[in-house]
Amino acid sequence: MSDSRASTDKSYDCAATSRQHLTSDDHDHSHGHRHGQAFDRGAHVHHREQADAGVSRALRIALILTSLFLVAEVIGGIVSNSLALLADAGHMLTDVGALAFSLFVAWLARQPATPRRTYGYLRFEILAALLNGAALLAVSALIIWEAIGRLRAPEPVETGVMFFVAVGGLVVNIVAARLLHSSAGHSLNVRGAYLHVLSDLLGSVAAIAAALCARYLGWLLADPVASILMTALIVRGSWKLVRESVDILLESTPAHIDVVEVRRALEAIEDVESVHDLHVWTLTSGVVAMSAHAVVREVAVHQRALEAMTARASEMGIHHTTIQLEKRALADCPPAGVPTAPLPLAVPRQP
Repeated sequence: MSDSRASTDKSYDCAATSRQHLTSDDHDHSHGHRHGQAFDRGAHVHHREQADAGVSRALRIALILTSLFLVAEVIGGIVSNSLALLADAGHMLTDVGALAFSLFVAWLARQPATPRRTYGYLRFEILAALLNGAALLAVSALIIWEAIGRLRAPEPVETGVMFFVAVGGLVVNIVAARLLHSSAGHSLNVRGAYLHVLSDLLGSVAAIAAALCARYLGWLLADPVASILMTALIVRGSWKLVRESVDILLESTPAHIDVVEVRRALEAIEDVESVHDLHVWTLTSGVVAMSAHAVVREVAVHQRALEAMTARASEMGIHHTTIQLEKRALADCPPAGVPTAPLPLAVPRQP
């Protein structure tokens, strides 16, 4: 998994002739590839390469559109004195940064693994999602603070400029969101960028509604109220993104996998006596890994048990497995090199 995950493959004093340790690092993909013990990053993400190219193109187009309209929205917000437009421009500014960062991470994640970084740079995708979510939460807090001030002292807005700029922003954000929508469900990195764009889309809708209310109803509070409502919607998605990113970085069990059920399914396989030291975690979006120790008494059936356990894990959505087979649990064997305590010497009894 990583350098911080301690290896459980130690040498023990149990009779070597009666024990065999086999490790499975097989990857059972639909295209039939099976790989050896070293992690092969290219094999793991081979099925994503074409999708990654499409994602990079979508991110590039969305970045260009958002950058161009950011300038127009800032000018429009200043001219119209609209907090809703400036709030939307603030989110759009974070969009530009988020899209640029996501595009860089998408490129970085495709770089080959090295002996030092055997998983390559896949985890940068999760870091990008975490930073994007945190940035959205920070900007949302600033906008709500400013909106509360506007509620206490409403200010007039130029509704005509506000309306047309908001409509333009809505069109740009719809195009950008449409480009990123198909990939947002498969990549936390893209989902972070998608949430930024979606927040701008909601902001544009709120700004349009606020402009109409201020122009035809004379309700100046519509501007800050729209900002608060829009920001509240954004906070929910941002918090979920941050929470999922932290879970992955902490190597938590994926939400869609029940580790108790995984253990039960593996122990139900013929010849498998018990499973211990079971861990299931997410490497990056769509790549779930598992490591486990399994007690299989008969050495002759180790390979059969290993293949059955790997297949069962694959059925449960776990395609990167490392399974150590043991004739008996290593916890029952003293580690090699640990001296056994000598028998106490008999002390002659004094007459």
